[in-house]
Amino acid sequence: MKKSRARDVLERDKRLSAILDAEFPRFSGPEMARRRALMDEAMRARGVDHLVSHGAWFGRAAVTWLTQWPVTVEALLVYTPGEEGALYIQFYNHVPLARRLTEGVVPTWGGESTIDTAIAELKRRGARPGRVAVQGAVPFNIYGMLSAAFGNIVDMNGDYYRMRLVKSAEEMDWFRIGAALSDLSIDALNREIRVGLTERELCDIVEHAYIGRGGVNVIHFFGVTSMREPTMCVPAQFPSTRKVRKGDVISTEITTNFWDYGGQVLRTFSVGEPLIPPFQELHNAADAAYDAIFAVLRPGVHARELAAAAKVIDDRGFTIYDDLVHGGGGNYGTPVIGTPSRPNHPVPDVTLRPGMLVIVQPNVITRDGSAGIQTGECILITDTGAESIHTAPRGPFQVG
Repeated sequence: MKKSRARDVLERDKRLSAILDAEFPRFSGPEMARRRALMDEAMRARGVDHLVSHGAWFGRAAVTWLTQWPVTVEALLVYTPGEEGALYIQFYNHVPLARRLTEGVVPTWGGESTIDTAIAELKRRGARPGRVAVQGAVPFNIYGMLSAAFGNIVDMNGDYYRMRLVKSAEEMDWFRIGAALSDLSIDALNREIRVGLTERELCDIVEHAYIGRGGVNVIHFFGVTSMREPTMCVPAQFPSTRKVRKGDVISTEITTNFWDYGGQVLRTFSVGEPLIPPFQELHNAADAAYDAIFAVLRPGVHARELAAAAKVIDDRGFTIYDDLVHGGGGNYGTPVIGTPSRPNHPVPDVTLRPGMLVIVQPNVITRDGSAGIQTGECILITDTGAESIHTAPRGPFQVG
């Protein structure tokens, strides 16, 4: 069985293992100062004095990026350049841990109404109409209350997204850990897939591979179908009770986070026999597309060049269902690329820069949508080219 080097990455790289083994890993003071400087500059450019970032139900937003608090039920950050941030948290019993984990703020309970508490703090700071911005998936009632108190509210979600496009060296250490934890799942599936397991049990295999090392599930999607009578061309978002059978093909898409930082790995398995010719042809086309795109990944390349490289899939008589390329590293965003037969128009006006992450994930399918495979992974744009942050072999894999 071909294995990843994920365990070596996690255990032998002293820098990464120190992060992984820390009681609560934290980013450095210079890294947090870098983030605040980016936010301060963006706020000046937008003409605002205060930022309200809202996160809820484990939706992190700038709350986490600026404070290191991994949002639980609700957290609202009032951020003012040059001042200590105010972080208001629900529930009350989450505050003690927040005080251990945060940077540059004093976390307190948000009171009966977190937004009322935040508005009072903004007024204490002298917030003026038109000079308050928001970031995050801000609920309608919170936006309305802010507007009533401070007039026009500036939306800084786009600004935040852009400042996160290029990852720092410290962030990349955490992404590499997340990628290695994701790769452990591919190793485990290679060892443990067998006839008779349900799709739910495949999910169990995936999570057991990393849960003891601090990994957190983001997605583990599976597409399980017969190679000779296929009915599924793309992994499904929820597992069924269907049992794995000899002659099946299994495609999967896995993202495991280390805190908020993860990779993404996509692979295909055949059960009890090699891929039969129609599926091997699909995988050959996917490999060719991956290689063609990887070959042009480097700083200065425009997204239209990635789209042109994808033409190989159409030339071989296939198409795609999933997006072929999308931005990676904490968000699903630009550049999102399709193929001529399944385009994502218009091609985004994006030029690659060092430190950007992209997911190249050829989900090559038949034109009638009856059969498909999946491959690909998360790739870092370097100073001179590109580098996969994963070590899982490309596959396809024969298991069972």
